[in-house]
Amino acid sequence: MKYQDMSGKLADYRRQIADIREKMRDAIATVEPQEVKDYEFANTDGSVRLSELFGDHEDLIVIHNMGVACSYCTLWADGYNGIHRHVVSRAGFVVSSPDSPNVQKKFAESRGWEFPMVSHADSSFAADMGYVSTKGGWMPGVSVFRRDGDAIMRVSDTGFSPGDDFCAIWHFFDMLPGGVGEWPGPAKKSSCCSGV
Repeated sequence: MKYQDMSGKLADYRRQIADIREKMRDAIATVEPQEVKDYEFANTDGSVRLSELFGDHEDLIVIHNMGVACSYCTLWADGYNGIHRHVVSRAGFVVSSPDSPNVQKKFAESRGWEFPMVSHADSSFAADMGYVSTKGGWMPGVSVFRRDGDAIMRVSDTGFSPGDDFCAIWHFFDMLPGGVGEWPGPAKKSSCCSGV
């Protein structure tokens, strides 16, 4: 196929994806939200409640991160650092993992992360939100919450996996002949996102 023909075909696919995204936004706007309790998390200051993570916003994005043991979760989190300041102009944003606050702090400092983190290790938060596998392993994803008076409502969520919409590197690799290829190399490929 000639380059110009391929470009036109890809542009058409991208328009179709944009149309599907619009349908997804419309679906989210009509969903009956799920009320959740005001979970308590650990952080470097002691503890914090889910309701406090909203800050001054009506909406809150909580990342379900598997912790320092997951290289893919680290890859995704490296990307949040670049958009964090923009996201918090619209909604609260926090990364939740099973690691202790001290482990989180040390790892965040080593990566240059600036976004807030909380530990859900001593709560049922991840399990209640559906981010613990049937085998008991952590699973990655994101949940979005909205305040409704004193109630906290979950309005949407989705899991993370290689190739998803929440880590830009996959979309850059999609444009390369051969896609992701052998990156990051057979010896470095992780099965941590399997939730085992």
